[in-house]
Amino acid sequence: MATVTVYSTGPGCIRCTLTCRALAAVGIDFRVVDLSTDAAAVELVTQTLGHSEAPVVVVDQHPDMHWSGFRPDLFTQLAARIEGEPNGGQTAGTPTGRV
Repeated sequence: MATVTVYSTGPGCIRCTLTCRALAAVGIDFRVVDLSTDAAAVELVTQTLGHSEAPVVVVDQHPDMHWSGFRPDLFTQLAARIEGEPNGGQTAGTPTGRV
């Protein structure tokens, strides 16, 4: 069951907004973490994952699946990977982000 997290710099970030819309368009549930208000999240994406631009998309159960920037080429691959998991990668009661 995959959990997708989008680390965003807020609603003013067009790439973050486009990423959230594209994830929703292919049916991927996700949550949004605002990097402008969460220092621990900034440390995770910069120090642990090594990214320096937003958005950062992380598939929590797959440490190898994370990227930064608006990457429409990866959305259908991610949807297929999640669909192949038990329960379609869905977790009941998981909050989702929608932009």
